[in-house]
Amino acid sequence: MQKDTLVLLARYNKAVNEKTDAIVKTLSPAEWDKNLGGYFKSVRGICSHLYICDYNWLKRFSRLRDFSVFKEALFTPDPYAFSEVLFDDMGEYLAKRPDLDEKMIAFVDELNKDDMAAMLKYTDSTGNTSEKIFGGLVMHCFNHGTFHRGMISLYLEMLGRENNFNSLTTFL
Repeated sequence: MQKDTLVLLARYNKAVNEKTDAIVKTLSPAEWDKNLGGYFKSVRGICSHLYICDYNWLKRFSRLRDFSVFKEALFTPDPYAFSEVLFDDMGEYLAKRPDLDEKMIAFVDELNKDDMAAMLKYTDSTGNTSEKIFGGLVMHCFNHGTFHRGMISLYLEMLGRENNFNSLTTFL
């Protein structure tokens, strides 16, 4: 695992979240909460899940060593339950997402070669304990975001919103 790959993915994650959120903010409150039939019923549900997962992974990553980014006030709450639906309204989500993306970039910027090869022991949301290569877990975090933005893209299309934020090539 190379750090430059994770730097690329962190910057891509932020930029694509910005593009996604520019379209999301055009939704009415009813569209934001509309049940569209998937596992995560609405755009709100997927956005909430993605935020929770990114936050919770960063909390897990903070156990590897003393990263300065994790001293920020954003990281004082305990991890969220995956069943939670955060954000009373879309505005709250749109205000908080950019800050989390900036923290993800700051975290990746702090990584070093030893971090990437280290093993991280953690407990997942179902209570199972695992030990995995740290760099691979960071990669997983960004891949997870890409997967769920694909779901958001589908929901936006179902709501009549054109979108195209799928290309990593603009960052190469």
